[in-house]
Amino acid sequence: MPNSGTLLTRVYTSRGQLPVEDTAVSIVQHGADGQQHLVNIQTSDSSGNTLPTVLAAPDLQNSLSPGQKTPFALCDIWAERPGYQLLLIQNVQIFPGVVTIQDLPMIPLAETGGRPADRVDITPQNL
Repeated sequence: MPNSGTLLTRVYTSRGQLPVEDTAVSIVQHGADGQQHLVNIQTSDSSGNTLPTVLAAPDLQNSLSPGQKTPFALCDIWAERPGYQLLLIQNVQIFPGVVTIQDLPMIPLAETGGRPADRVDITPQNL
């Protein structure tokens, strides 16, 4: 893709920073049409990592001077594994030509007090 960025995710236990293997990681990209598009679903490896995902991003020119269109694309990441709280990271920013690394801290259900899901909303950068 001529205008693309790359996303890497790392799944780990929130307190111990230990990798969480076999976590389903879904990546959904926000389209220009306002729709959300499922890009892929992967499973974390023994190190808690997923394979790189290439995502469409706006033209690099948008980031070279103020007053241009938004210089990044947005995606949401869902992480799910039995025994852990469902995690949703919203509005992850993807810049053209940049590798974005997103940590996915998983919380064991025994520590959540029964809360089934955790949602994190990343606010856009003021560029």
